[in-house]
Amino acid sequence: MIILADESVDYRIITFLREQGFKVEAIIDNDSSIPDMEVLQKANEAKAVLITEDKDFGELVFRLKLEHRGVLLLRFFDLDIQTKKSKVFEVFNMYGKQLSNNFSTLTEKRLRIRYTP
Repeated sequence: MIILADESVDYRIITFLREQGFKVEAIIDNDSSIPDMEVLQKANEAKAVLITEDKDFGELVFRLKLEHRGVLLLRFFDLDIQTKKSKVFEVFNMYGKQLSNNFSTLTEKRLRIRYTP
């Protein structure tokens, strides 16, 4: 599985996922400040699940019905970085295949996978 991390994602999460063996490309490494539609296009071209903390991707997927290979929206509030890293790793490790082509939201308490056509 390939993961594309939007620039809103804490780089410590990106580094941790890489250390755990995931292939993670990061927008901030080469394409900082590109528009969200271009980020989504890059994820599609790479056949990657997009990980983001930007709620605007929900609008692109649901309202505008743009093509995607999967989006994981992180919605953490007041969590320490170790817990965030652990939760994100756990989700990709346990539910990676289910994240593909769906829009998912990860909070402190649960993972919600919304299946998209």
